[in-house]
Amino acid sequence: MATFLIALTLLLVAFSAFLCWQLIMQQQLITRMLKENDLAGSMEEPELVLTLRVIDPIGLAKRESKSARVLADKLPIMVRKMVYQEVMKELQQEMSERNIPVKMHIEYR
Repeated sequence: MATFLIALTLLLVAFSAFLCWQLIMQQQLITRMLKENDLAGSMEEPELVLTLRVIDPIGLAKRESKSARVLADKLPIMVRKMVYQEVMKELQQEMSERNIPVKMHIEYR
């Protein structure tokens, strides 16, 4: 029994040494890749993006427009796009009134 435990201990030590060696090799590979691509010194701050989602675009369209009440049930995708375009137009007007330069676009996901 003692021989089995000693053999198991040696096997675990060898496996731990192998994992340690793999970790060291991985760190060296990452360091080499960062140096080759010159990414080690470039720590740019991430760009902040504001996302706006209208929770109920069909309900908003029905509430704000008489024609949307008729179209919303027949062409919901078109009405949803028109709502987002109108919201974007109003936000651009508000930002230009406050002299805040913005770049807006609609993303379809």
